[in-house]
Amino acid sequence: MELWMLFVIIAVIASVLEIIVPTLFCINFAFAGIITAVISIFWGNLSELILVFLAISLLSILFIKPLLTNLLKKEQGADFNSEYIGKIVKTIEPVSATKGAVTIYDERWEARTVDACEEIPEGCDVKIVKNDSLVLFVEKV
Repeated sequence: MELWMLFVIIAVIASVLEIIVPTLFCINFAFAGIITAVISIFWGNLSELILVFLAISLLSILFIKPLLTNLLKKEQGADFNSEYIGKIVKTIEPVSATKGAVTIYDERWEARTVDACEEIPEGCDVKIVKNDSLVLFVEKV
């Protein structure tokens, strides 16, 4: 098998993993695999190509992943769950600063209290005051 094929296969596997688990992590290996495949056409030493692949992967994780993350946040908006802010919902598990859950529109959402010392029991009405990605921050009504 040609070396470039090996790195293309690595890139395809990493791309499929990124589709299955969209974390913007595996895409770095896909990017590195494609770049290394192109380099391997001109340069054929496997051990050096593995080092090139690892170096490109590391640089991609350090520099490209933050750029992609910021781009994704801008595309979704700074607060893509902002329609939930201000809504009154019920707790389905006790909510504290470290754990808990609420239900909104028959969906379960992770929830945390705004006040670190407060614990809200299950079944209470709470108001959503902000969100951080998939975690809603609530206060007792």
